[in-house]
Amino acid sequence: MTKSQRTALAVLSAAMLMTILDGSIVTVAMPAIQEDLGFTPAGLSWTVNAYLIAFGGLLLLAGRLGDLIGRKTMFVTGNIVFTAASVLAGVATTPAVLVAARFLQGVGSAIAASVVLGILVTIFTEPRQRATAIGVFSFTGAAGASIGQVLGGVLTDALNWHWIFLINVPIGLVTVLVAHKALPADRGLGWSAGADVLGAVLVTAGLMLGIYTVVEVERYGWVSTHTLGLGALAAGLLAAFVLRQATAANPLLPLRIFRSRTVSGANVVQMLTLAAMFAFQIIVALYLQKVLGYNALQTGLAMLPAAVAIGGVSLFASARLITRFGERAVLIAGLTLLLAGMSWLTRLPVDATYLTDVLPVMVAISGGGLVLPALTALGMSGAEADDAGLASGLFNTTQQVGMAIGVAVLSTLAAARTGTDLLAGASNAEALTSGYRLAFTVAAGLLATALLISVTVLRKQQSADMTPTDEPILAA
Repeated sequence: MTKSQRTALAVLSAAMLMTILDGSIVTVAMPAIQEDLGFTPAGLSWTVNAYLIAFGGLLLLAGRLGDLIGRKTMFVTGNIVFTAASVLAGVATTPAVLVAARFLQGVGSAIAASVVLGILVTIFTEPRQRATAIGVFSFTGAAGASIGQVLGGVLTDALNWHWIFLINVPIGLVTVLVAHKALPADRGLGWSAGADVLGAVLVTAGLMLGIYTVVEVERYGWVSTHTLGLGALAAGLLAAFVLRQATAANPLLPLRIFRSRTVSGANVVQMLTLAAMFAFQIIVALYLQKVLGYNALQTGLAMLPAAVAIGGVSLFASARLITRFGERAVLIAGLTLLLAGMSWLTRLPVDATYLTDVLPVMVAISGGGLVLPALTALGMSGAEADDAGLASGLFNTTQQVGMAIGVAVLSTLAAARTGTDLLAGASNAEALTSGYRLAFTVAAGLLATALLISVTVLRKQQSADMTPTDEPILAA
């Protein structure tokens, strides 16, 4: 790996660190934010939802725009928007300003994150180097999740919640400055190659509305008029988008991308896996705090071994294993470890001991260090240079949709089971634990489904002899 490649990888990883960090650092500071700004309980959730809706809704559009006007331009622009929005969030004195700033942070993150993988696969073309780069990139994601939980508690307790946003500013400024020199210039294909305005409106509106509907399920319920009505409208918008892509001269998302079983299967597996694992991260934190009585900092430290395990495996082992055994085999091994860990949580007791009941799971979660790099490689497989941004945007979109659906479904199921047990006379701790166990059981089912798809749908590839179905299909 050359010096310029290492610098470029560091810049891309730093940007992803900010994105992941910002998603997790807010959660532990929410009580302080609510007390200081006077958020209502329902309004407080929008400090997370506003970011999630903008981020998930714009990824696909931003990825395609990166192909059209240049991925480097999109990356730098996204980081500028994110850094400016972080300043606004850091100085916010009212709920409205903070929610608006969080939405703008989501916009900036979407613009930058949508093209990161597209830039990475065009810089690292040699298989072993690409596997190593993806391993480092995945390690950054795991590090960001763990650092966010610990750092959020430290900054909020030692200073105040404003600093959880202001800490992004120096990272963002350095990233923008270095990116100008470190990243290769690319002019893009030009607007005539795919400026599908109607398709962009349909998919962005459909994704934003769909994610909004999902994140509000816990408030309104699955069978409410609000959920069913908006859900149907979101589905209609996305269906119209698909029809548009089938007939448009220059589609935003050429449907040929889904002809590859590898690309399509990897995106489905990722959606299922992230639905289970992101919900796991939130529900385990709730269990540690509400049942075992941990504070915010203790919770972050308790979950740190999982992030260290994931990061260590992705950084030091995944590239070697992928090079030797292939992405599919590594993915299956990683999913097996994750399934074992999640299954262990289905028997979680009310009076759990960390060393015997929780720590083994944190170790088994190291399987994520195999799954994430393998899925990234599979999801970007076959991506030609002209469509790398599109493939990157699609991969990130399925990731965010999976996370949103997973949290909404598993949190709602856990809350419903807890309510039923409370009415039946269970103690608060018993009822909460019962609800969390149900959520972990469903998460284990999602991982089992992902494992089944990996075994049956994702074909075993040979680097020198690919089947026609698995040939690169993103080029015209």
